[in-house]
Amino acid sequence: MLAGVNQEDEVEDSYFDYCPWDFALRASSAQRAAQAVYQRTLVEAGASLGPRCHVSKAAAVFTDVLRLGADSYIAGYAYVTGEVRAGRDCSVNPYATVRGRVTLGDGVRIGAHASLLGFNHGFAPEQPVHRQPLTSEGIVIGDDVWIGSNVVVLDGVTIGDHCVVGAGAVVTKDLAPWTIAAGNPARPLRDRRGHGGSRAATPEAGLGDALAEFAERARAQAADVLARCWTDDTGRYSDRPGVPATVRAHCDAVEIADLLLGAPPEQLAAAEHAERLRVLQDPVSGLVPELTPGGEPAMLAAPSGDGWIEDGAAEYHVLSVGYALELLGSRFAHPVHVVERMTAGQLVARLEALPWRAQAWSAGAWVDCWATGAYRNREIRSETSGGPGTLEALFGWLGTRVDPWTGMWGTAPSPAEGRLQLVNGYYRLTRGSFAQFGLPVPYAERVVDTVLAHARDPRWFAAGRQNACNVLDVAHPLWLAGRQTRHREGEVRAWAKEQLAWALGNWHDGAGFGFGPAGEGGSGPGREPGLQGTEMWLAIIWLLADLVGVADRLGYRPRGVHRPEPVRSPMFTMPPQCLP
Repeated sequence: MLAGVNQEDEVEDSYFDYCPWDFALRASSAQRAAQAVYQRTLVEAGASLGPRCHVSKAAAVFTDVLRLGADSYIAGYAYVTGEVRAGRDCSVNPYATVRGRVTLGDGVRIGAHASLLGFNHGFAPEQPVHRQPLTSEGIVIGDDVWIGSNVVVLDGVTIGDHCVVGAGAVVTKDLAPWTIAAGNPARPLRDRRGHGGSRAATPEAGLGDALAEFAERARAQAADVLARCWTDDTGRYSDRPGVPATVRAHCDAVEIADLLLGAPPEQLAAAEHAERLRVLQDPVSGLVPELTPGGEPAMLAAPSGDGWIEDGAAEYHVLSVGYALELLGSRFAHPVHVVERMTAGQLVARLEALPWRAQAWSAGAWVDCWATGAYRNREIRSETSGGPGTLEALFGWLGTRVDPWTGMWGTAPSPAEGRLQLVNGYYRLTRGSFAQFGLPVPYAERVVDTVLAHARDPRWFAAGRQNACNVLDVAHPLWLAGRQTRHREGEVRAWAKEQLAWALGNWHDGAGFGFGPAGEGGSGPGREPGLQGTEMWLAIIWLLADLVGVADRLGYRPRGVHRPEPVRSPMFTMPPQCLP
C-alpha cells in the first residue's frame, strides 16, 4: 500500500501536509470541504487567499498579514509569522520558515527546511540579547525564483527575478535577476540564461537574445496589430482587413493583448469586451454561434438525438470565448448545456462513433470541446458537468482505446496520407483532456516517437511549408510528453531550434504573423498576417523556446487556449482505474 493511501484508495489527510500540490486532483469531497472551512477561519482573521490555494492545518500560521495569490500553498509543518505577501503559484514547502516582513512575487518555490527571516535582533553589548529591540527591513523575492532546501535568507535581502539559490546557501546580500547562487555566504556562480559568470556563452544564449529582441519588437507593435483588425463602423474584429468579422477574431485580439500588453485591447474597456462576447451565447444550447455578415449570431442547427449540435465554429468557440472571458475576468453567462445534458452512456456512444481513422483531427477536436465545456460548466455550477460519471467515462474510454504502439488515438489512414490527421488530432484531444486537467498522458515515449516521425515529413515541415496548426500540433505533444520523459530529448531540441529560427523571421511589422500556407484541403487563413496567425505563433514560439530551454527570455507566457498550466480546479475525483 502506498504511503498516505488507505485501503479504499483515498488519500489520507497527512499526505497533503507533505504533498499539497496534489490536493486539487486527489482530495476527496470531504477533504475539500474541510479545507474550505479552515480557509474561512483564516479569512475571518484577516487573511486574503486567492482561488485554488491550499494551507495545511498542520502548518503554524500566526501572521499579522497573510496574502496568497491564486494557486499558492503552505505545506505542513511550515512556520509562517509576521507580514507575508505572496503572488500567484507560490509554494512554502514542509518545514520551511517564513517570518517577519516577506514579499514573494509570482512563481516562487521555497524548499523544505528553508528559512526566510525578515527581521533581526539587535546585539549591542550593553544589554542581554533577549532584551534587544527587533528590527525588520524585510525580504523581497522576485518572480520565478527557486529557493532550495535548507537555504537561509537574512533580513534586508532582495532576490531578483528568475534567480536560483542552491541548497544550504546563506544569502546575506542582494542577488541580481537571473543569478544562480550557492555557498555560505551565497555567491553568484553564473547567469541562469547561460551566459556570463564562469560559463561561456552557448548557442542557446544567442537564440535567447533573438527571442528577447523579438518579444520587445512584438510588444511595441501589438497595439497597431490589433487596431489594424478593428472596424469602428461595426465595433468588431476581423482576422485581417477586408474579411468579415468573426467571434474568434475578437477572442484572438483579447489573447494577443493579454500576452504582449498585459491588458485588454484598447478599443474597449474590459467589461465591454466581456459583454460583447457573453451576449453571443445561445442560452438554450450554451454554444456561441458564428456571426452573420450583419454581425449578429447565426442560427444553430437542430440538435441530434443525444442533444449535440454539429457546428465546428461553435465547438471551437467553447475554447476561444471561454478563455477570452477568463482573461477579461468574466465567464460564460450560461452553462454549455449540450455538455451538461449528456449522460455517460451518450458520451461513450458518441466517442465510439467519432471518425478516428479517417478524420482523427475532427475526433480529437470534439473531445477538446466537450472536456472544455465540462470545465466551464464547473465554474458556473460548482459541480461536475453532465450526468453521473461523465468525466470518469471520458478518461476511462480514452485510457482503454489508446494505441500502445503509437500513444495515439486512431490510426494513420495510409502511408501516402501520412500521420497529419493522427498527430493533429492527438494535440486537440490531449489539450482539452489530459493537459487541461493535469493528468499524465499514456505511453509518453511512444508519443515522442510518433510525433518526431511525423515532424520529418517534408510535406508539412520543409522550410516555407509550415503553417501554425501543423507546427503547434507537433510542438505541444512534444512539450507535454517531455514533462514525463526525456526520451530522444536531443532530437526534440534540435527540431524545436530549427522551427524557432524559422518562425522568428516571419513577423510582419505592424501586422503580426500569417497563419502560413493553406493546410490540407485549403484550410486556414493563409499567409497574410492576421489575428489567428499572430495568436497561434506567439504561443508556438513560447512552446518551442521552452523545449530549447530559453522561454524565459520572451517575458511572456500563454494564459489562454494555449496556456501550459492545467486548470488546477478540483473538477472531479478520478478513480485509479481510469488513470492511464
